[in-house]
Amino acid sequence: MKFIKEKRKVLFIAFIIIILIIIFFLIFNFKMAKNMKSGNNNISQEESLKKILNMSSYTATIEVEVKSNKNTNYYKLKQEYIKDNKISQEVLEPSNISGVKIIKEGDNLKLENTRFNLSTFFEKYEEITVNDLDLNSFIIQFNKDEDRIIKQEDDEIILETENKILYISQKTGLPTKMEVKDANKNTRVYILYNEVKIDSK
Repeated sequence: MKFIKEKRKVLFIAFIIIILIIIFFLIFNFKMAKNMKSGNNNISQEESLKKILNMSSYTATIEVEVKSNKNTNYYKLKQEYIKDNKISQEVLEPSNISGVKIIKEGDNLKLENTRFNLSTFFEKYEEITVNDLDLNSFIIQFNKDEDRIIKQEDDEIILETENKILYISQKTGLPTKMEVKDANKNTRVYILYNEVKIDSK
């Protein structure tokens, strides 16, 4: 009789432990699901595209890798864009050309070297105002390209034109990198966006 009571007591304790484990498991999963839900602050694809394609200004610090047939060069640049007004690009690295700045205002172009206080001004010099490194030039090309592609992979939205690919973080809605291809679809320019601030309409 005593053995049966002890056995029942053990079974009862085991049953209580199992119930507690189940309750703990359910509470833990509920909290995890809640945290995942609250942490999922991704911007929708529509919002991300609207933010990029309708930007009125932006500033960015970028790292650029330029590949040629013989070698690869690396640059660090600071870019600034104000719609219908101003586009500027300044070299931060390498040190031997740091301070070189290109400023485009309307049809006019100004070349500066802030280290040596030198500047040259060009009026209506359209031939050298095309800038493949500029985010705005990508947007113009993307809007004109009838064969443009929009797709999503993992946490990134990918915009493709004939020769450029822009990657946008769905979490922030900001660009993370851009690739510029040559005629053979080889990546010739790789841009990594470090610090980006975008203002939209």
